[in-house]
Amino acid sequence: MSSDIARAAVQYHYDVGNAFYDLWLDDTRTYSCALRDGPDDTLEAAQERKLAFHLDAIGADRAASVLDIGCGWGSVLERLALTHRVPRSVGLTLSEEQASFVAARGHPGVEARVQDWRDHQPDGAYDGIVSIGAFEHFARPDDTVAEKVARYREFFLRCRDWLTPDGTLSLQTIAYANMSRDDASGFMQREVFPHADLPTLSEIAAAAEGVFEIRSVHNGRLDYAWTCEQWARRLRARRAEATALVGPDTVARYERYLKLSALGFRMGKIGLLRLVMAPYRDGFFR
Repeated sequence: MSSDIARAAVQYHYDVGNAFYDLWLDDTRTYSCALRDGPDDTLEAAQERKLAFHLDAIGADRAASVLDIGCGWGSVLERLALTHRVPRSVGLTLSEEQASFVAARGHPGVEARVQDWRDHQPDGAYDGIVSIGAFEHFARPDDTVAEKVARYREFFLRCRDWLTPDGTLSLQTIAYANMSRDDASGFMQREVFPHADLPTLSEIAAAAEGVFEIRSVHNGRLDYAWTCEQWARRLRARRAEATALVGPDTVARYERYLKLSALGFRMGKIGLLRLVMAPYRDGFFR
């Protein structure tokens, strides 16, 4: 997928307007799967736990420089700056609205760039790379499996080269599970995430072979079903305000997308993978 196509697809979904997302995301402004802990958990606490998982995975307390690929509204970047005191954090997004929001926050050492990962030229090596919810946008529905794996491998090769010898990649992505690409919802591919296709775990493993060791993998599909249900409930509660902001058609599209997503995760059609990965260097782990 070209950078222009990827940017247009991401902006279609994420540039609906920050005020719209404010109505139904929690205060962390995190638009990805939370990490739930028990039936009495709150959405915000579960999101904080998810962020902590990824930051712990890359050793943020010891890091001098971190890259966030698909940084959203900067929840990871904010915690890198304020909680872990990381001197330099770079976030990549294809959404102008998200980048402007991060820049306006003015957190020390944080830079948000409207930039595709394929165009990224780092100023120095990173101690850790976090990527949450971006991997789903790397492949197109008409790619062959070989083309998908090649694109994912390019991503892993770049991440390996950007990391310090002891660096770590913490990756979170939705993936096909008990469903083939041919069975995917046309509504989702056409009206929610155009020009995007999910990976499978086997495609990720094939792409990472000889480049990254997968040190841990966890399927949090029930976490994501719960997260989507929480978002849907919050959006319904503020439907009138949302309609005034973006119109009834957009609100209806999002409500349908959240309902279908929650159902897909509950049924095991799609999964949510959290992978912690360490790079090979010259055939060895460092």
